[in-house]
Amino acid sequence: MNKLLKEICARDTRSKEAREQGIYPYYRPISSGQDPIVKMADGSDVMMFGSNSYLGLSDDPRLKEAAKAAIDKYGTSCSGSRFLNGTLDLHEDLEKRLAAFVGKEAAVTFSTGFQVNLGVVSALGFRGGYILLDDTDHACIIDGSRLSFSTVYKFRHNDMQSLEQKLKACEPDAPKMIVVDGVYSMLGDLCPLPRICELAEQYNASVMVDDAHGLGVFGENGSGTASHFGLTDKVDLIMGTFSKSFGSLGGFIAGDSEVIDFLKHNARSLIFSASMTPAAVAAASCALDIMINEPQRRENLWDVTRYAWQLFRERGFDINATESPIIPVMVRDTKKAMAIVTMAYKEGVFITPVIAPAVAEKDVLIRFALMATHTREHVKTAIDKLEVIFRQLDIIR
Repeated sequence: MNKLLKEICARDTRSKEAREQGIYPYYRPISSGQDPIVKMADGSDVMMFGSNSYLGLSDDPRLKEAAKAAIDKYGTSCSGSRFLNGTLDLHEDLEKRLAAFVGKEAAVTFSTGFQVNLGVVSALGFRGGYILLDDTDHACIIDGSRLSFSTVYKFRHNDMQSLEQKLKACEPDAPKMIVVDGVYSMLGDLCPLPRICELAEQYNASVMVDDAHGLGVFGENGSGTASHFGLTDKVDLIMGTFSKSFGSLGGFIAGDSEVIDFLKHNARSLIFSASMTPAAVAAASCALDIMINEPQRRENLWDVTRYAWQLFRERGFDINATESPIIPVMVRDTKKAMAIVTMAYKEGVFITPVIAPAVAEKDVLIRFALMATHTREHVKTAIDKLEVIFRQLDIIR
């Protein structure tokens, strides 16, 4: 192996130091489905509060059967890109249904949610244009903007005065695209979409909403943040992933048919990647049926979410301004956050840390995420255990 490459990589000692201190919180192998109680590879059972399976569908028997049936009919892979040999009737049927679900003319699916934002933002970042990003947008949006030909401006998180200042700095007649998360994956708050749409109209900008964490949770039948605010017609592009509420893998972008057709021929992460597997498409399609036909799942998700908000606040935790099943439990210290995850795991609670560079040191937090399959008993038991740990580490008093 090249010695220089090895030496450069070895300079990053953070993971080694965390392992030596016994507080390394990543790559913990699980040997069961993403249920409220999961079986770990070491044989222990823990309560799962680190999953994005908001509707609890990733281990649903109906999705499994749909995936198996698709494998029986189509095989395990399409063995090529959507652009060439990798388009199935399954893909096109799901795309039509997704477009109707989110209120748009057309949609196209990608192999992962990351690839959606990477391909869409880079393809629509035209030379001489502008991309305006919330400074806490997901990494794939940031990476897509870096691959674009546009000038990129970042505005302060959910600060509409900051956004307007950036819009004023753009050439009036140049193409401009504002890209925001519908629900922010770390802080659990929503974007101020009404004001964003007002500013977009005033400054002739388009709006793209990454609704990875909003679909299945907000809006009519779980159709997302734009629906929640009644602004579907004002949002130009709606992006979603299948690895959260849909219990599968992949993603999509929906919008006007002309824009989607452009992306189908210009988004490099679509054209040059193998297409979604038949099993993943079938599972996502089955999840869409359940999402529409079983509103009680979303109702229970919101019941346990509101219950968790109440308990955390009553016990003195700082959970910031969350508005969703994503609950940021503020720690503001990296070593303590990693220690909390390790201590909670030993007590049978699976949670995840959010540290730099995902957030600034002053904003380090524990991410506590709810699923529709959680019960109030699960929530109370976990928060009881976290309270003991947080008091022991002198984070709450």
